[in-house]
Amino acid sequence: MKDRIRLLYTGRSRRATRFRYGVMAFDIATIVFFIATTPIIRQPWVIAADLVIAMIIAADFAARLWIAENRAKFLRRIYNLADIVVVVSLLTIPFAGTNLALLRVLRALRLIHSYHVLRDLRRDTAFFRRHEDTVLAAVNLFVFVFLMSSVVFVLRGGQEAGLTSYVDAIYFTVTTLTTTGYGDIAMSTPMGRLLSVAIMIIGVALFFRLAQAIVAPPKVRYTCPECGLSRHDRDAVHCKHCGHELKIETEGAT
Repeated sequence: MKDRIRLLYTGRSRRATRFRYGVMAFDIATIVFFIATTPIIRQPWVIAADLVIAMIIAADFAARLWIAENRAKFLRRIYNLADIVVVVSLLTIPFAGTNLALLRVLRALRLIHSYHVLRDLRRDTAFFRRHEDTVLAAVNLFVFVFLMSSVVFVLRGGQEAGLTSYVDAIYFTVTTLTTTGYGDIAMSTPMGRLLSVAIMIIGVALFFRLAQAIVAPPKVRYTCPECGLSRHDRDAVHCKHCGHELKIETEGAT
């Protein structure tokens, strides 16, 4: 049984690939659900859905922990710690306030963990092979926006003028990281201003990384066997660094 589960998470078969795609789809669906239901977390149907999701996440976490070669290292990874926090928050929502429920958005960290399907996406999706940098930069920016929005609302919600809901926190985060700065929501406390600085420094860097990935000439990920250079032009036949002959898979009509 342990070997079968390990093959599902790490194997190269079509069955394993479909399983990993299913896990990634579940991750995306739960993140969308958590964000959409944040304002209505007290509704009974939302609480019931949270409990079902918590059981699925716990089962997935237990399976990955069981097959891990180094369980101590597994438990130190940030996205696995986030899973623990998310499960605890989901199970305690009926007895806790809004702030604890917002910890559900930490599930967005699983998008980073879902990078283990990169190999599958490169093999199966021509669009991903051509735009890998853009997709990953967009995912990083998405995760940052919603995680920082949660931090802003948990720490400063109701304490800063105009910051009364999670939507307000998202609005503030986006206007801050894009340096738009309309001024209708402004931090007046030292903690709030430090949060603003963090959003601007990290968020602007992620935003420009996405812009760079969109406008820069597309590269393919292929490790040169001679020097290890991992990015090359799509039509490259020799490594620009060492001149070694490359054999990059290309698409074309037969």
